[in-house]
Amino acid sequence: MNNDLTWDTAPLYPSPSSPELTSSFEAGTSQVAAFRERYRTKVAELSAEALLEALRAYETLQETLAKPQLYAHLLFAADSESDENKRLSQKSSEFGNLMGRELLFFDLEIIQMDEEAFKALLDDSLLAPYRHFLDVLRKFKSHTLSEREESLLAQKSLTGVQAFCRLFDEVSASLRYKLEIDGEEKELTGEEVLALLHHPDAALRERAFGTFLKRHEEHEILFSAVFNNVALDHSQDLELRSYAHPMEPTNLGNEIPTPVVESLMQVSESNYHLAREYFKLKAQLLGMPRLKNCDVYAPLTDSGRKYSFDEARGMVVEGYRGFSAEFAQLADSFFLERRVDVLPRPGKSGGAFCMGMTPSLNPYLLLNFTGNLRDVSTIAHEVGHGIYFMLAQRQTMLNYHPPLPLAETASVFGEMLLTRLLLENETDVAVKRSLLCAKIEDIIATTFRQNVLTRFEERMHLERKEGLLTAQQLCDIWWEENGKLYGDAVEMIEPYRFGWSYISHFIHARFYCYSYTCAELLVLSLYQRYLKERESFIPIYRDILADGGSRTPADTLAPAGIVMSDPGFWQGGYDLLRDLIEELKRLL
Repeated sequence: MNNDLTWDTAPLYPSPSSPELTSSFEAGTSQVAAFRERYRTKVAELSAEALLEALRAYETLQETLAKPQLYAHLLFAADSESDENKRLSQKSSEFGNLMGRELLFFDLEIIQMDEEAFKALLDDSLLAPYRHFLDVLRKFKSHTLSEREESLLAQKSLTGVQAFCRLFDEVSASLRYKLEIDGEEKELTGEEVLALLHHPDAALRERAFGTFLKRHEEHEILFSAVFNNVALDHSQDLELRSYAHPMEPTNLGNEIPTPVVESLMQVSESNYHLAREYFKLKAQLLGMPRLKNCDVYAPLTDSGRKYSFDEARGMVVEGYRGFSAEFAQLADSFFLERRVDVLPRPGKSGGAFCMGMTPSLNPYLLLNFTGNLRDVSTIAHEVGHGIYFMLAQRQTMLNYHPPLPLAETASVFGEMLLTRLLLENETDVAVKRSLLCAKIEDIIATTFRQNVLTRFEERMHLERKEGLLTAQQLCDIWWEENGKLYGDAVEMIEPYRFGWSYISHFIHARFYCYSYTCAELLVLSLYQRYLKERESFIPIYRDILADGGSRTPADTLAPAGIVMSDPGFWQGGYDLLRDLIEELKRLL
């Protein structure tokens, strides 16, 4: 295997068996014990100065605990079939769970503090850097249990919902798919099969997607059990914590009022017709009477080229260079420092992600690069996440991670920069048309499709409260919600009923998907402003990213003049999508 195409985790630890890794686990355990001994039952009595000292110690602890766990996650994602990686991943999960339970008291004692005393601390200028962190904690006051109850829930989650998540990951990564291509039967990973949705042969696209989905259908008992368990666990958590709706904890954590989220979703649904209009145009371009949903990402006849990874890397870095030399340097650092794992292989996690680490550790990227244009865009997307994390390193650990509604901002903006570079450098009208189609499809996938996923997840959680959901019921919910988007413009192939079964966001993070919709529409607004203001916009955008999680989304976006509570703001993004579709019509 080409070392340049795999990531180098040695800067974290020399190996899974290194004494440095063992020392990290031991140091974390002893430091947590000392912190607990010093502060447990005493937090409410701390002065502002003493609480500041405690918060700084708490942050240092969080970084110490995070490093070995992040290392274990990277190794497991790169090869979940390695017994050594499995053991380390399980050890890390158990370690993280135990340390989290030992530190629960600290957050809980802040949450349960007397209101008057808490307000006095919040107003103290000494604690200004942690004001947002403290304020967010208190928002969960009416939904928090006692330390004993919280500890028991966390402890049992290891053999409960976390075990089901792990099972989902291991089974998904283990699946292989046999497919005949050019007269030869090949065994492929899931990522390699899904990459064929970008193949110019319509029959192969349908066979590939059908094969992928039918393989999941063969495991319907397992996947439906995992989804039911995740939904039941969430339902019980809602009941224990007195939440009224399955999305309420996510919205509270995101600091976005539920009416704003609902407005975002309703505006999205009122614009589904734009997607259907585009799908009918795409059918014309492909010379088909009607698209099947395996044709949505099909290349146009003149754009089926493949890219080497070196080409893709160069395009992405140049896209960022057109915006800012600093951004280009940050983008290229992933490749120069080997913080990217590039190619698909057996046992490797599917999809792509950027692992944000800590303010003192640079992020890593996992890709499954197969050489099509969408893979190039994925690199720009994940590099954008990485730039966000690196710029936010000016923050301390408790203010480091961006809030979920902003988490996808830099990644989607990076895709826009890549598209602009490609369109500006292209003189062939046919290729420009292909690039425009790719951008429209990205926007549709990142807004409308994510809205469909959110509605499916919402219905799954609401209907699971009434009893066990069979695989067929999950299929029906999935089919109905996708049907609202596709309408009569796209025919869904029958195996797509099991399309829900491979979406990992449903398993790992409740209602993450609407953050994509939020970010795409936010970026369309930010990008329009950039086109008008150019150089003067760059420091505004940079500060948005450098804020990390130190302020509310509303406060972070205020300098850019964005008001998320205004439905017209969301509609503005869809108006730009409409303009792109009109531009495509003119190219036709």
